[in-house]
Amino acid sequence: MKQIAATLDNQKAEDIVIIPLKGKSDMADYMVIASGRSARHVASLADYVNKTLGENGVQDAHVEGMATADWVLVDSFQVIVHLFRPEVRSFYNLERMWDVPAPTPSTPAPRDRGETASPARGPVHIGGFAGQMA
Repeated sequence: MKQIAATLDNQKAEDIVIIPLKGKSDMADYMVIASGRSARHVASLADYVNKTLGENGVQDAHVEGMATADWVLVDSFQVIVHLFRPEVRSFYNLERMWDVPAPTPSTPAPRDRGETASPARGPVHIGGFAGQMA
């Protein structure tokens, strides 16, 4: 999980949100939602995520949506990653479905204030991304 978040952050993904699914769904342990600036950026992010998964022993990740790269899904069975162009992400608003506040760029990041994320608080916006990391 940490490697995926770090990869997305390093590759300049925007508004990264990590949603813990344990106790909410059996489909995965975590869901990650992030935006790319363009279809090319979204496709590139998906490639980097898939490479990171492979480097960490996940060889059977399922990838969908690369043809248009408006919304790319990378499913490693433990972590599901949704990568969107910003306007597509706004339209589908997956955060709302999981009852997680949408990212707000004007909110100061906890690490900018010298704070750290606490797993007890649930999804938290941290710099370029939000959530709990195990």
